[in-house]
Amino acid sequence: MSTKKTIAILGAGESGVSAARLAQREGYAVFVSDAGPGNEKYLQELREAGIEFETNQHTGERIFAADEVVKSPGIPDSVPMIVELRNAGKPVISEIEFAYRFAPRGAEIIGITGSNGKTTTTMLTHHLLDFAGVNALAGGNLGDSFARLLLDEEPADVYVLELSSFQLDGMVDFRPSIATVLNITPDHLDRYNYELEKYADSKVSIAKNQKLSDRLLVLADQQTIAPALRRQSLDTNITTISPEDVRGTSVFIDGYEFNMGTGSLRGRHNGLNALFAIRIAMILGVTEKEIQLALDSFRPAAHRMEVIPTSDGRTWINDSKATNVDASYFALEAMTGPTVWVAGGTDKGNDYDVLREIVQDKVHTLICMGIDNSKLVEAFKNDVPTLLECSSAAAAVTFANQRAKTGDTILLSPCCASFDLFKNYIDRGDQFRTAVKNLNA
Repeated sequence: MSTKKTIAILGAGESGVSAARLAQREGYAVFVSDAGPGNEKYLQELREAGIEFETNQHTGERIFAADEVVKSPGIPDSVPMIVELRNAGKPVISEIEFAYRFAPRGAEIIGITGSNGKTTTTMLTHHLLDFAGVNALAGGNLGDSFARLLLDEEPADVYVLELSSFQLDGMVDFRPSIATVLNITPDHLDRYNYELEKYADSKVSIAKNQKLSDRLLVLADQQTIAPALRRQSLDTNITTISPEDVRGTSVFIDGYEFNMGTGSLRGRHNGLNALFAIRIAMILGVTEKEIQLALDSFRPAAHRMEVIPTSDGRTWINDSKATNVDASYFALEAMTGPTVWVAGGTDKGNDYDVLREIVQDKVHTLICMGIDNSKLVEAFKNDVPTLLECSSAAAAVTFANQRAKTGDTILLSPCCASFDLFKNYIDRGDQFRTAVKNLNA
């Protein structure tokens, strides 16, 4: 009879398959179960590895027989099977938690979470470290999962991980040596009984296993983050990052000024992201000169305030990742001249009132891109001189081309989810970029 420890993986996406392969490498008997059809790319990885799997169902007998269960972050804790597993005493953890067990001893683990800015901060942190010659890898909720980094890359000295609240909810022992909470604004509240406090507690739990030798960087926020810190009674070394240290196109840390204006990061929100990334780099020994040179050469990820190169005298920006009001507020705040704003999609219960003043000040044309634009139209019909509706990225670009003058900025920053017209925010941004390039061909 086999004495191997058994593990069931729920979800055959990138993180689930990576966890399955890592578990196999570490000697587990592995079974992968996906309630949907799965992704053929990752199913092929399972076949090649000889890992047993099923799709379009969950076989309860196999799953409950496992010693431990790793679930996809997309599966809520409230679904009946997860509740039943936990009631039966089965450990249910995240891929991040599972991978953590097999991280190289002595490696620094950087955990970055927040409602907005996680990807940019993760990428910038990795760039600052990599530029200075630090052996660092980035992943987590960005690109490759933590498990895949441990499988397919040479061991690193530093792992920079973007972490969602869903991943943090599956933590048991995961302990980053440096953790950040960039900000907390209402998002994904359907997973937290529509209580902001529960969502905030999930974010701040990134530091629940830290010790005084570790570092936690948090935004100065007395309304949401500070109360969450008090509720968790953390035993770590906390540094507060102040928005006041972003002044114009510069950020200031420990008496040093870093110029953001010589690079590609735009807006006060990216100044805040940079404050966190720079602080992490300084903790890990990167010099001020190296940091400034790295800031100058950094390029943000696609779909996050991505400037699309054109020669028509206007600035086209793809900020498709801005799927909530706060993200779009930061994008609009970064606009320095007349703006055509492209917004819309699947409304997430948005309250647009916070945007009205900045829209009145900066936006001369609002293009609503969605199947149902009624809420967006109603919110801004008295705030912009021109309001148009369309149902495709190509049409939005055509309208913007007609309305934007030389020197104007056309900003795609939707405020909404993408699933009414597009596969995801990436598809939305890609279609927008393609339409702009076709216009300038």
